[in-house]
Amino acid sequence: MPESLPAATPTRLLVAGTWRDAVGGTTFGVENPATGAEIARVADAGAQDALDALGAAHEARGGWAQTPPRERGELLRRAFALTLERADDLSRLMTLEMGKPLAESRSEVAYGAEFLRWFAEEAVRIDGRYSVSPDGRTRLLVTRRPVGPSLLITPWNFPLAMATRKIAPALAAGCTCVLKPAQLAPLTALAFAQVLLDAGLPPGVVNVVTSTSASAVTEPLLADPRLRKLSFTGSTAVGRALLALAAPRVLRTSMELGGNAPFLVFEDADLDDAVAGARVAKLRNIGEACTAANRFIVHASVAGEFARRLTEVLEGLVVGPGLAEGTDIGPLIHGSARDGVHAKVTDAVAGGARVLTGGVLPDGPGWFYPPTVLVDVPAGSAVLTEEIFGPVAPIVTFETEAEAVALANDTEMGLVAYAYTRDVARALRLGERLETGMLGINQGIISTPAAPFGGVKQSGLGREGGREGIEEFLDTVYVGIAGV
Repeated sequence: MPESLPAATPTRLLVAGTWRDAVGGTTFGVENPATGAEIARVADAGAQDALDALGAAHEARGGWAQTPPRERGELLRRAFALTLERADDLSRLMTLEMGKPLAESRSEVAYGAEFLRWFAEEAVRIDGRYSVSPDGRTRLLVTRRPVGPSLLITPWNFPLAMATRKIAPALAAGCTCVLKPAQLAPLTALAFAQVLLDAGLPPGVVNVVTSTSASAVTEPLLADPRLRKLSFTGSTAVGRALLALAAPRVLRTSMELGGNAPFLVFEDADLDDAVAGARVAKLRNIGEACTAANRFIVHASVAGEFARRLTEVLEGLVVGPGLAEGTDIGPLIHGSARDGVHAKVTDAVAGGARVLTGGVLPDGPGWFYPPTVLVDVPAGSAVLTEEIFGPVAPIVTFETEAEAVALANDTEMGLVAYAYTRDVARALRLGERLETGMLGINQGIISTPAAPFGGVKQSGLGREGGREGIEEFLDTVYVGIAGV
């Protein structure tokens, strides 16, 4: 199967509106996880490259902040249109570098583009307020202004959507930025940066540095007083380390971190809908998503039937290269990722879990893993306590609503939960009692640019999307005027 990149895919750094090599000319390889073959070599940035990028963002900050909101919004709208025009190339590029089936890549392009349209509309809605102090002596003026140059760090699993979800609100708010995409999948982000340039983005407003050493580029930036904001999506462990680095300067941060999503199925659920939702919630992006259903908590009276139906559905899925026609499940991102998933399955089986389907490492090239269903999973198993990031569905049972809530909340994470029930009162109770930032009722996917995305506990700080998304890139300023 051909692995050539779409024509004119950028592979260098973007600094001050110019594509350039890394200092020293160093590069690194990007591999197709379906074959292990190298598909491109990309500039490998170091500390000086990162500081140059921040310098460009700092230089451009004043002009971009003073650009009228309507003009900022119109640029984002042009980028939205261009992204959709280039959907075929962007989708193919995404599948080549991180493995998801082409149909899912196309869906991500459409989803990611919507952040550009949403925040194009939010750019002109930044507001403030005017009031009189209680004693009548002062007029209180509250305004909003851009935070300033921002470092945006994105993961490999949604290489377009995570970039647009951060860049769009930053630009709408009037901030400039440095984007650092993941080493494993940098090409889609670079191609999107070209979209922004073609939409008319001024030099230095968005800069992109790719690197094999996250610390080499992030640590000098986090220590630099010109940087005013950090937005990170990735693991909780890395998020903790970045928060520690941001602490000395009390740098403003947004953190979208790991998850351990419970998927609750109550005795009154429509099982057909629940199984369909389980497939989406578990297998979107091959299970490599922080929002992926991680633990299936099913009422004992329907657990056997739910497991049977889910197994039947997963056994009918086609595992193969993402570019192949009819593929449902692509490869995991890397060999170490697949080994980690299989180790969790092996641990559960050793503790007494039963495998209904999957659970066996396939032969041949690529980092493939079959959809897997586990039942009789013992408490404390790694598949229940840790984020799986793969196509494995462990099922445990409960008897009462209180027990289900306790099982769901028994984690340090709190990003999203899913629940299937026909009882509206129960749905409202779950919204109040489940310790998550998001909850899907009778649906297996709830992400939308129009709603705030984010978690509680150790799943993160701040929100992306919705009206709240632009707030992360704005400072609130109070001006007191006396003698009026």
